[in-house]
Amino acid sequence: MKISVAMCTYDGAEFLPAQLESISAQTRIPDEIVICDDVSTDETREILSKFAGESTIPILLNSNKQNLGSVKNFEQAISLCTGDVIALCDQDDVWRREKLELIEQTFRQTPAVGLVFSDAEIVDEELNSLNRRMWRQVGFGRRKRRLVHTGRALEVLITGWIVTGATMSFRSEFTKLCLPIPDDIAMIHDGWIALTIAAVAEVAAIAQPLIEYRQHRRQQIGARTPAKNSAVQLGRIKALETAYRRRNSNADMHKILTTFRERMLIHKNSYDIRKALSFIADYSFHLNVRANLPRNRLNRLPRILRELVTLRYHEYANGFKSAAKDLVS
Repeated sequence: MKISVAMCTYDGAEFLPAQLESISAQTRIPDEIVICDDVSTDETREILSKFAGESTIPILLNSNKQNLGSVKNFEQAISLCTGDVIALCDQDDVWRREKLELIEQTFRQTPAVGLVFSDAEIVDEELNSLNRRMWRQVGFGRRKRRLVHTGRALEVLITGWIVTGATMSFRSEFTKLCLPIPDDIAMIHDGWIALTIAAVAEVAAIAQPLIEYRQHRRQQIGARTPAKNSAVQLGRIKALETAYRRRNSNADMHKILTTFRERMLIHKNSYDIRKALSFIADYSFHLNVRANLPRNRLNRLPRILRELVTLRYHEYANGFKSAAKDLVS
């Protein structure tokens, strides 16, 4: 099994050396590292060139001629990988030494698994633990973990916020399914990749944190100011949690489902998409019911009760809490 690391960089000189060192120190060394730099203006390119010249790992270093943005840059890095498994990599985290070894074991033990992701330890700029785990922050609790384990990952991953790209690895045979990454839906690259692969393959979640997810002042998700004390750090964690647990609007979800369905149909001759189409139809029906409830609250009750009985409120919303909100709002 050949493992590729797909890494994107942009003005990451401050934390990049630690990440590169952690990849080189893996107990299972990657077979190649594909790095796409998005027109950095600091010392990032110099750091990468030095690393490529000294590393014993094959490095493909691509310097963009114009800035693509993180999503399209990851799309490019993924497309340049030649491995059987592709592990996504951010520039500012640190990998635990056994990350790739455990990921490879998971893929080898269960050939039906197309996507693997793990928990992450949230740390500050100096890599000190903040006593928080990523799964807790994004609301990936026991019930959702059980759904993923029993083959119902679509119900969990449709939100787009559960799988953190920096913890994600997937079989490259699904690249044609997830690329290109849509740029007109309320879901970024990691959520889209996880969703499309979960539609046609099994998903495995490793509870062990395999990366140290660094919080710092230049992060796109979370607080942007330097954290100098515990109060500021707590505020950053809450901002991170809010960012990941936000819910898309009804219109956003319809757009995601429509785009998802279109992608599945394009590849209907290559994959069994029946489960995905059934899920999309069921979820869309639920959204339409909630969007078209009668103005009279008493008249709403039969439709809300039907959605409760069918468990669609529990599968696609917050259960009784969402039903009560629809009844009185």
